[in-house]
Amino acid sequence: MKRLLGCLMFLLLVGCAQPHKPASDDSLYQDLGQRAGIQRIVEGMLLNAAQDERIVDRFRRVHIELLRDRLVEYFCVEAGGPCTYGGDSLPESHKGQNLTRSDFNALVESLIKSMDTQHVPVPVQNRLIARLAVLRGEVIGK
Repeated sequence: MKRLLGCLMFLLLVGCAQPHKPASDDSLYQDLGQRAGIQRIVEGMLLNAAQDERIVDRFRRVHIELLRDRLVEYFCVEAGGPCTYGGDSLPESHKGQNLTRSDFNALVESLIKSMDTQHVPVPVQNRLIARLAVLRGEVIGK
């Protein structure tokens, strides 16, 4: 776990310094198990978050099925899959939530735990986290 958190922090620092670009191919999408694999990962992440006292309150008033569906779409697009994201922009969807770095990191930990449970190889996990890390500034403090 310590190795993953160290890698995560590195990816967050590197990712925040680079402009966000669409995935150039669908290899990450394939490596994550396509849409069905991404859905399992997202559902596991949300279940983990529901058990995490640090962030569970952030989800109490959320339509969880809609959130799941939007996250699956979003992760699918970020992974280079053939999906369309139908939600609001990240700044708009997180407006007024005043999320902190700790909130973001706790959710990423829930994501990593879910990917571990789904036996996603660490290099594949790191590729997804790198894709998502560049978006951190769009959700924190909005």
